[in-house]
Amino acid sequence: QVQLVESGGGLVQAGGSLRLSCVASGDTFSTYRMGWFRQAPGREREFVTGISRSGGMTLYADFVKGRFIISRDNVKNRMILQMNSLKPEDTAVYYCAASRRMTTDRDDYDYWGQGTQVTVSS
Repeated sequence: QVQLVESGGGLVQAGGSLRLSCVASGDTFSTYRMGWFRQAPGREREFVTGISRSGGMTLYADFVKGRFIISRDNVKNRMILQMNSLKPEDTAVYYCAASRRMTTDRDDYDYWGQGTQVTVSS
């Protein structure tokens, strides 16, 4: 098993940036594909971005392409989501998750963090 803890959320104005971090403990971090999801009030949890075990392959939802960057450090057992040019519609709770597969399907992710709130004001 792997335990995941997110941090870095907060309140930012539209056009601003935030950097989310997800720190893993427990099982070997480098054996997991990792992803970020988000959930806004009244909406389903949706895929944002994912990264392969080595970090050499990434996936992005269309609505964040060109604005968000995912990365990972397998030595520090950490994954980063750099969010730029934030929009009010990016407001949500952001979750990191671990999977044995490179996938956008939330049902394929086995472990989840508790989430961190991101609020973008207009």
